[in-house]
Amino acid sequence: MGSRKSAGHLAALFTIIIWGTTFISTKVLLTDFKPVEILFLRFIMGYLALFLVCPRRLKTVDCGQEMTFVLAGLCGICLYYLLENIALTYTMASNVGVIISVAPFFTAILSRLFLKSEGKLRANFFIGFVVAMAGVALISFNGSEMELNPVGDILAVLAAFVWACYSILTRKISSFGYPVIITTRRTFFYGILFMVPALFFFEFRIDPERFADMTYLLNILYLGLGASALCFVTWNLAVKTLGAVKTSVYIYMVPVITVVTSVLVLKEPVTWISVVGTVMAVAGLFLSEYGGSEKGKKE
Repeated sequence: MGSRKSAGHLAALFTIIIWGTTFISTKVLLTDFKPVEILFLRFIMGYLALFLVCPRRLKTVDCGQEMTFVLAGLCGICLYYLLENIALTYTMASNVGVIISVAPFFTAILSRLFLKSEGKLRANFFIGFVVAMAGVALISFNGSEMELNPVGDILAVLAAFVWACYSILTRKISSFGYPVIITTRRTFFYGILFMVPALFFFEFRIDPERFADMTYLLNILYLGLGASALCFVTWNLAVKTLGAVKTSVYIYMVPVITVVTSVLVLKEPVTWISVVGTVMAVAGLFLSEYGGSEKGKKE
């Protein structure tokens, strides 16, 4: 049991490390691609990669299971990323970074309502949440002032909420007993399906010539094969092993990974505020993980 839990934590940490570095690839691609184009292409690529790895078809037992896949695709693949991208056009990235980090709190509330197997939440979870959010805020607003932009901030809150919904749905899907690669692919399918109507509103264009540029090609491959195909599988594995709540608190680490990557890759300066924020975010993660629920403590 211990080694299985360790594997779950490693899977969650690996996923967050990759997701925390995707902003560099996205930033490079945004010079010639629209956000919705990057989003659609990376998940199409991810779906195809998962199909090649495991072409076996999934036959669901009943309509209830199928509906769970539909909702997971809608929330985790389509709505989350669209809401996040649209929020960034209305408000500052720092606002979005902090607000998205509230997702573990929403996950905890929803798990208490819908997943009795997750156990009762302990005080450590909420203390860790407050400490981590303070750290994330320090990192995000380092050198800048917070500005309230109601439309963008509300969209970011909705994005955090739908990601929490995705986490709960993923936990439910893991109870079906199907291989994770196949269930992830099924979720991608519905997410892409829901994404198609949005393409007509955001001026999506097909221009393969852009990928003649090796920089664009490598970055979209990183997003499609790494951040989408591989990481959604590892994240879903972590949720299956650790539970929705324990896995979701790793989201606190995204701003930390972003800061570290900015320093190492983009050569951005290190400030004492970002260092303190990083320490607090990591401390919050450990506080939330240690006795995050009654069930987690017993195990």
